[in-house]
Amino acid sequence: MLRALIWDVDGTVAETERDGHRVAFDQAFEALGLPWRWDAPTYGELLHVTGGRERLLAWMEGRADAPATADARESLARELHRRKNAFYAELVAQGDIGARPGVRRLMDACRREGVMLAVATTTSASNVEALFASLLGQAWREQFAAVVCAEDAPAKKPDPQAYRLALERLRVAPGEAFAIEDSPNGLQAARAAGIRCGITRSAYFADAVFEGAAWVRDDLDTPEPMTLDGLWSGRSAKMAV
Repeated sequence: MLRALIWDVDGTVAETERDGHRVAFDQAFEALGLPWRWDAPTYGELLHVTGGRERLLAWMEGRADAPATADARESLARELHRRKNAFYAELVAQGDIGARPGVRRLMDACRREGVMLAVATTTSASNVEALFASLLGQAWREQFAAVVCAEDAPAKKPDPQAYRLALERLRVAPGEAFAIEDSPNGLQAARAAGIRCGITRSAYFADAVFEGAAWVRDDLDTPEPMTLDGLWSGRSAKMAV
């Protein structure tokens, strides 16, 4: 029996990586007078590293124009990430980033059917707050039984820490929950926690291999609306839930 639907955020709830975080990182670089810029393909490669601060450190590794010491790189990464999050919140507040197809419909179905909603992400709480307040309103937290962010689960996906904590807070067994993700790392994290997981391919993982996924599709409305019953079987329905 499905008791909880657990959502990843970036790339799953909204196409935030290419059109939000990447743009905000470039704004942070400019604000600190750095010559770095991440075009869409470069950022796609960097997404193999989970976590914004970790992504920055991976980028700086071996670069001649990066700080020489590990401590200095860590300090710069933290400041860039802080500024990036502020710029990202501004971008989201402008309303330029909407929910992916079918996301709000399936969330509404969960609320009608008594299925708990949860978030398990390794992005920061401020990023989640900015996006969900824009998409669902300021009282969005009232709709979710558990919200796990980077501050709660510092071990990044594919580590299952975020999902295990979400299960703990929901007080459900892994077999009573289902996860929706967009990346191989997210899928591995959910499966490592014993949770079945479906994939809605995001722009940066359109051609990725998702071995072990319950189903893989372009989004929750294509080719037909995904229903709560269909989560388990992978079947869609011509009628929306």
